[in-house]
Amino acid sequence: MSSNPFFVLGLTGSIGMGKSTVSAMFSEKGIPVLDADEVVHKLYAKGGAAVEPVQKEFPTAVVDGAVSRPLLSQCVVGNEGAMRRLEALVHPLVQQQRQHFLQQMAAAGHQLVVLDIPLLYETKLDKEVDAVAVVSASAELQKQRVLARPGMTEEKFSAILARQVPDEEKRRRADFVIDTSVSLEETGGHVTALIAALKGRQGSVWQPTA
Repeated sequence: MSSNPFFVLGLTGSIGMGKSTVSAMFSEKGIPVLDADEVVHKLYAKGGAAVEPVQKEFPTAVVDGAVSRPLLSQCVVGNEGAMRRLEALVHPLVQQQRQHFLQQMAAAGHQLVVLDIPLLYETKLDKEVDAVAVVSASAELQKQRVLARPGMTEEKFSAILARQVPDEEKRRRADFVIDTSVSLEETGGHVTALIAALKGRQGSVWQPTA
């Protein structure tokens, strides 16, 4: 078992707040990052662990041996029961990957890791990290960024926001807030300062096993 201090930082933020940019900054500065969306993408890909269970529950969502996210969305969006069944299938698989990542990083001697989880508060995963950093920007900038995305409409944007904990509440509950309304250099400076503050701290939510 590693004797190094080990701290798990949860990174989250509403759509259009710049979370992916900040996540990349942590990676560039040598901090291991586990991207929850990327984990799900691999689970849904051909040969992924989620393909078979999803096919049993939602047969029309699997095409050519992989889960089609657009087709899966048609099966679950607006259907609370179906959404819960999907989460019951996928959540344990994601959790398994998360535990494996933490185990590997602790064994490798890393002192700080980041779990990039878009719906961290919505899925109550704030209890499974040592601290939470919320990426935020002004509502005007957020809307401008999101509506510039291909295929995005005001209606889609509103529907996505309705499923997310409001930014104001995220900021209030966060241990740290990273502002992306400023320049990339300033945001990068905030990330560097946060890394310096957290490295060497001993977290308590996850202890490496022998």
